[in-house]
Amino acid sequence: MNGWVLAGSIVFAALPMASAVASPLRLTLDAAHQQTSDSQRQLQQWRSRMDAPLSRFIRDPDERHELLKRLYQEAHLAGLPPDLVLSLIQVESAFKADAVSSAGAIGLMQIMPFWVEELGLPIDNLSDPNRNLRYGCTILAHYLAVERGDFTRALARYNGSLGQTWYPERVLKVWRDDWR
Repeated sequence: MNGWVLAGSIVFAALPMASAVASPLRLTLDAAHQQTSDSQRQLQQWRSRMDAPLSRFIRDPDERHELLKRLYQEAHLAGLPPDLVLSLIQVESAFKADAVSSAGAIGLMQIMPFWVEELGLPIDNLSDPNRNLRYGCTILAHYLAVERGDFTRALARYNGSLGQTWYPERVLKVWRDDWR
């Protein structure tokens, strides 16, 4: 079956890949691989820098490692500085995944339960740190877009205190002093 490819019970004509196509594809594949390697290196460097300050809140190194990795991924997915997300979590919950506020906000990023109806599925558990990070980063990114990149106003919206500056000032101070 020279020139033919058998896939299951279907036979396809094998088309030779022209070098004009293969060469750009190889470059694209190589660039993607390099970008992945660079991203992994940046994550490792960032995680190394953040590990010591986070150890004040989370003693277990595996737990810290996993939280930093997931937080970095979620922040980047949402287009947020991961250090800002660390700052917000420090202010909101002091890194307690099981935190519940007097207003009913849940988890690391203190997400109000109504957001599950707005963004998710009824089975979403806001106490799960991974789900909580996804919600919190998505919500903060939305507010940052609404406020055209204004961190003060976006953070005030996140906290439900738009028009006041005490909360954004607190988060931004923690960001500047503890995580940068």
